[in-house]
Amino acid sequence: MIESCGVPHPEVDLILVNGQPVDFYHTLRADVDVDVDVYPVGFLPTLFTNKRLQITHFTKFLADGHLGRLSRNLRLLGLDVAYLNAAEDRQLLEVMQRENRALLTRDRRLLMHAVVQNGYYPRSQYATEQTIEVIRRFDLLRSIAPFTRCLRCNAPLEKVGKAEIIEKLKPLTKIYYEEFRRCSGCGQIYWPGSHFSKLQKRIAELHAQFSKSAA
Repeated sequence: MIESCGVPHPEVDLILVNGQPVDFYHTLRADVDVDVDVYPVGFLPTLFTNKRLQITHFTKFLADGHLGRLSRNLRLLGLDVAYLNAAEDRQLLEVMQRENRALLTRDRRLLMHAVVQNGYYPRSQYATEQTIEVIRRFDLLRSIAPFTRCLRCNAPLEKVGKAEIIEKLKPLTKIYYEEFRRCSGCGQIYWPGSHFSKLQKRIAELHAQFSKSAA
């Protein structure tokens, strides 16, 4: 009944029937008048704490093809986000189940599939605001570790000696930079070049926005 009103079940954290908490398996009788109250994650957090329906902290995500910029922002912060640009719904759900990830999508119907245990529907259309939403929804502030994950493939970055990769560096990079990281997945090499200050600025903006929204 809740999903028939357009609310996906991963968005529902507490259901009260006549003031008492129930789960998704509760059956409403057609011949009995009842009051049903539905609450999202984060609403009245001290009420019926042992009857909540959603996990509040999650660290592995899968973003659908419409959330590329959100995926990049979260990876920049060191968060584990798989991103399938051109995947069909069936493929998304298969990866989500196999890798035990929370699904991030602006497709409400996709979140309504029974196999989706953890997920979130970003309200905003803008990546920065979406990033703040996801951090707040899944309590990720303490999990942030910038520049530790590959922006291309999501694999962790590892420190690597300059001598080990020097043949892959451009001439000026060899001269001016000493610290490098290499993706453990695709092999992409990262260093604090001219782009680094821009990425630092983006992270600072995200922190500022989060602090502002939390105030």
